[in-house]
Amino acid sequence: MATIKEIASLAGVSRGTVDRVLNHRGAVNPQTEQKILEIVQALDYKPNKAGIVLAAQKKNLKLGVVLLGLSNPFYDDVLVGVHSKAAELEGYNCTVLIRQTEYSLQQQMDAIEELLHEGINGLAISPYNDISVSDKINELYGQGIPVVTLNTDIENSKRIAYVGSNYRRSGEAAAGLMHLMTKGDVYVGIVSGSRNVLCHTERIAGFQNITQSYENIKIVDTITNNDDEIESYELTTRLLARHPEINALYFSAGGVYGGCRAVISAGRNTNMTIITNDMVDTTRDFMEKGLIAATICQQPFLQGYNPLSILFTYLTTGELPPAENNYVDVEIRIKENL
Repeated sequence: MATIKEIASLAGVSRGTVDRVLNHRGAVNPQTEQKILEIVQALDYKPNKAGIVLAAQKKNLKLGVVLLGLSNPFYDDVLVGVHSKAAELEGYNCTVLIRQTEYSLQQQMDAIEELLHEGINGLAISPYNDISVSDKINELYGQGIPVVTLNTDIENSKRIAYVGSNYRRSGEAAAGLMHLMTKGDVYVGIVSGSRNVLCHTERIAGFQNITQSYENIKIVDTITNNDDEIESYELTTRLLARHPEINALYFSAGGVYGGCRAVISAGRNTNMTIITNDMVDTTRDFMEKGLIAATICQQPFLQGYNPLSILFTYLTTGELPPAENNYVDVEIRIKENL
């Protein structure tokens, strides 16, 4: 098995230079880096696992986590996954620092800066969909700080991986369920969280794509509630008053409890088909009572756990995950399989 010493000898560099290349710490001439990587590939170099553990313990690694949706109970289960992996990483002298924000670009950018000030080596983030965030991710990549997106992705960024649902497929599944669970003319109101979160807009795009093929399903209006229950109640109340023909609702994000309370307050709960996303206690309760017809789940625990695994492996071995997009399973729940 090849060693770092042998690679350094063949490349005509020091072992420290090889180590910097293998651990993506920069400060190496691009031509030299390419030469080292070619030798590594030719020799099929694999890092010594025991050495990795010892090296990790000496590095005092810090991983940052930034989550959107401070008021969204869905992220409670994501945090369970984060804390579970963080507890495992403590044995490798690796610390996990967590920040959670509202759907606010400024709050997210401030949270990233706070973690950088704390000296993080890698970042897991559910990104606000804005060019300043993708630019920041690209900047971190250039500084040798890898980023993994979770729960929602962002375009035009050099994040090393994404962990989460295939949201377009999720929206398409919701449309299919709406078709199967309704009869006659269906007038749908869409209740979303934010236009600045890619997973919310992707779900809607998937839903719209499929409903176009069903002549009896019409999308009447779309509202956004920032995953806030009070705002969801107020906006859904206005939506139902403005469009009395609505007989179906698709919740593409949070605010399900507030929206469902609005349906009940309007006396519309006996003739409304409701499809939601995710399983929290209030959603389960409404399903048991028959108000919510189905919900589409996305394994939040893994969305918190897996990004930290990817970052730690990358920082200690240089190994990327087998796939860039690490999709979790889409699970459809109805009252009968809660």
